[in-house]
Amino acid sequence: MSITAAVRRIGANVLDLARTRLELAAVELQEGAHRLLGYLAWAITAAVLGLFAVGLVILFVLVLFWDTHRLAAVGGMAVLFILGTLFAVSKLRAGLAARPPMLPATLAELRKDAEALKGGQTDGF
Repeated sequence: MSITAAVRRIGANVLDLARTRLELAAVELQEGAHRLLGYLAWAITAAVLGLFAVGLVILFVLVLFWDTHRLAAVGGMAVLFILGTLFAVSKLRAGLAARPPMLPATLAELRKDAEALKGGQTDGF
């Protein structure tokens, strides 16, 4: 086998490896986008229904206490919503801090490829 043929074979193997990794990344991105759209749809649905429920609860409390303790009712509702907002912000921050990395399988495969090319593994080559 000539050097030119060996270089072509190595080049073809590297291109095939890169194509495989890009296909894996594309599949992972598609799955992530699909999952994100599903979460977004449910989040919007929950937000709309939650806003209607909150509005009705506020109206109920204000009408219930309008004649006797209207300022206490308004203040109590404000404190309740401030606490809810702080809780939601803390959960959002915690969720963002703990989120997994993007494309974990692709990155793992690329790490394996890099180790194999450096001579750390011999099972694939």
